[in-house]
Amino acid sequence: MNQQTSHNLSPFDLLARSWQRPAAVAAACFSADASAVAFTSVDGTVAIGSVADQEPPESRIRVSGDLGQTTIRPRQKPPAPLIATSTLGDGDVPITSYLRSGFLVGAATGRAMHLAADGEVAETPINIDGPVVAIDHSAGTATTAITNGHDVFLSRAHDDVVKLRQAGPSSTHAIAFSPDGKRLAFDSGKGVSIWTVDADLAPISEFSTPAGATSLRWSGDGSWLACGLETGGFVLACPANGQTAIVGGFPSPVRTVCWSRPANALFASGAFRIAGWSMAAPPLHDAASGALETGRPGLVPVETVAAHPERKIIAAGYANGRVAVGQIGSRDELVVKLSGSAITALAWSGDGQHLAAGMVDGTAAIITFPALLFK
Repeated sequence: MNQQTSHNLSPFDLLARSWQRPAAVAAACFSADASAVAFTSVDGTVAIGSVADQEPPESRIRVSGDLGQTTIRPRQKPPAPLIATSTLGDGDVPITSYLRSGFLVGAATGRAMHLAADGEVAETPINIDGPVVAIDHSAGTATTAITNGHDVFLSRAHDDVVKLRQAGPSSTHAIAFSPDGKRLAFDSGKGVSIWTVDADLAPISEFSTPAGATSLRWSGDGSWLACGLETGGFVLACPANGQTAIVGGFPSPVRTVCWSRPANALFASGAFRIAGWSMAAPPLHDAASGALETGRPGLVPVETVAAHPERKIIAAGYANGRVAVGQIGSRDELVVKLSGSAITALAWSGDGQHLAAGMVDGTAAIITFPALLFK
């Protein structure tokens, strides 16, 4: 990767549009068409920013005629302000992309709210008892899954909400549809359950976890499921054959796990470097199997990771405010932001041109990368 900046300015200063929210940012979510990004905050509000940039980096690139040196001119104008909602929950509210340019938000009232890109909030027929603590939507099957922390509910095309009939009480805080929308994974307090939701609603597999789940992510082809843990690492599962493995030894909770389709690799936060594994040799029997040396090790744990959708690139946010973008399987990395408030959220747009970032101090940012940086 090439790193070309103006003197005394970081890539973040030159490439990012940033805003200050009144509370810590909890999550960032792009709309399906990558036209908008929503930032949730721990005060229960959501702020939406337009991805369109009045001063994109490409328009500010200059090449000197004598030396051929490439530089990026700083922005001349402040970015357009974010559009913020009123308080929708007692803490950060769960959110997922919905339709082309909007979002579904789980409110404290138990209702799923449609949040449009212009900030307009509208009720949907999806309503349950108790506050919504997790939500996911499958565009392919037009199915929404929500949970109040105990029971899990499904709604197809906003039809009547159906509760999954579980054998016993559960504690559910993470849910995730498979890429085709035909299976749903959720934590049950003692482990992770996988249900078929294509036609009949029925459990098809379950595996135990040694600690509470923090996140659930399916691989792009739906053949693998990764579950981040509050302590001890993460669980890797192959639902087709029931194989599972615990990859441990992490000094911090694995708050995020993500998959790189271009690299066929899995990544997890919680280590002192960008921790990744090639799925050509998955770590089912040996945690070192398929390990990818990516980026540079340090003394500060990685808080969140996000894989580029089109390139073999991984973004990592650290507890000391550092944001780095690395080539998967290489020590080569671009330090986008050197330090500051802890990074709480990272998300790539579907086209891979923009990286949204959220921080503990309330900073919300959209970092736009010119193509020349990844040549």
